[in-house]
Amino acid sequence: MHDLATRLRRLPPSCGPVRLIGVDGHAGSGKSTFAGQLARALGDAPVLHLDDIASHDELFEWTDRLLAQVIAPLARGESAHYTPYDWRARRFGPPAPVPPAPVIVVEGVGAGRRALRPYLARLLWMELPHEESWLRGRSRDGEEQREFWRGWVRAELRHFTDDPSRPFADLLIRQCGKGYEVLTGPAGTVGPDQPITQGDDPSAMC
Repeated sequence: MHDLATRLRRLPPSCGPVRLIGVDGHAGSGKSTFAGQLARALGDAPVLHLDDIASHDELFEWTDRLLAQVIAPLARGESAHYTPYDWRARRFGPPAPVPPAPVIVVEGVGAGRRALRPYLARLLWMELPHEESWLRGRSRDGEEQREFWRGWVRAELRHFTDDPSRPFADLLIRQCGKGYEVLTGPAGTVGPDQPITQGDDPSAMC
């Protein structure tokens, strides 16, 4: 994780003065946990959770709001302010700040969508098949979220069919027994000072 963080810090800014790092993958694939660890390795970099941008009425139709509330201000070197969604109360809360830090991690399903990729310094994809990811997610959320998951699975399949992220990932992140394995992604290139394991087979094991 330290080596990955070092490489990411060395990237040129991608959105104003900010290096936006996208962490995408299927629901339940471990994005939030990985993003939190990566943020700590980056010196407590801010993490923007796309679950706070989405809502029951807009599971994936939140691009314009994210661009207006977050991307545009950061591109100007200003602090962004977005309105996080409360999934239990089913309403948006008061504005929350996102300072133009050197590195910001954006994690969530759709972090690598077409409209966001021009602003990303790197796109990371959590390498876990959707069936296993969804099983983990359902187990995590419990019986009370069964109906929500039915709708979510249909929406996620539709989203990634129309706007896939994995083919554009620079790096693939595979969770192992003792951490993470970083693989070159379909869109990635590796230089002589970047020791990354070659491979992008989602069925391979660590």
